[in-house]
Amino acid sequence: MRHAIVTAGTKGLGRKITDYFLSLGYSVTATYRSDQQKAQELVAAHQSDSYRLQVVHLDTMDKQSIENAINEAYQRFGRIDCLISNAGPYIFERKKLLDYTEDEWHEMVRGNLDASFYLLRNVLPIMREQQFGRVLFLGFQGVDYSSGWIYRSAFASAKVGLASLMKTVALEEAEHHITANMVAPGKIAGDMKEASISESRNQPDTETPVGRPGSGEDIARTVAYLCGDDSDMITGTVVEVTGGLDVIHKHLS
Repeated sequence: MRHAIVTAGTKGLGRKITDYFLSLGYSVTATYRSDQQKAQELVAAHQSDSYRLQVVHLDTMDKQSIENAINEAYQRFGRIDCLISNAGPYIFERKKLLDYTEDEWHEMVRGNLDASFYLLRNVLPIMREQQFGRVLFLGFQGVDYSSGWIYRSAFASAKVGLASLMKTVALEEAEHHITANMVAPGKIAGDMKEASISESRNQPDTETPVGRPGSGEDIARTVAYLCGDDSDMITGTVVEVTGGLDVIHKHLS
């Protein structure tokens, strides 16, 4: 049985990814940072799958917390086949670079880029031993081209660095049958993060060219495909799931 770790896997996009992987028969370790209620809700929703689900604490700002979470996941299921790195801080307030504090800058870089280093340092040796692994990061539209993102300088800089790290890992670990990719969601807001595709089709969206808002299932399905055993020819790639909406530049018009 394949085992996937989904960081921040108890709510939002991570919750939908966790649900989807469980539906495919995976065992899943889902992590949470502070929202214990959401963690409990996830466990309650999957009581019949409790033997395949583990929920553990992980704080991306704390390298010891990362190491502990990976150890718990490995000890419970004896292998780690997929790492889906969804957790990471984000500043919702829109502001320019000079308006960021030093603490905010370091939080974005440490929580998104540095945390990925620690996750990889703990997971890759296990995947090498297995001679199989799938690493998936979440990014943003345009990350593959070092696109500027107005009012998101710290987050964008960390994610662009992560995209380069992902591509490097894809090259370095290919000999061990480990792939690394990134999925870049478009506009998926509010309740749509945990929604299905069928639910999104009941909500017309004139802003998005395909005519409906993005949903958590759109991301989960893409992540699951890239994690598949037969998806090893796809590595070092950023896959954008935007419905055709130009999220980056819409505020500039």
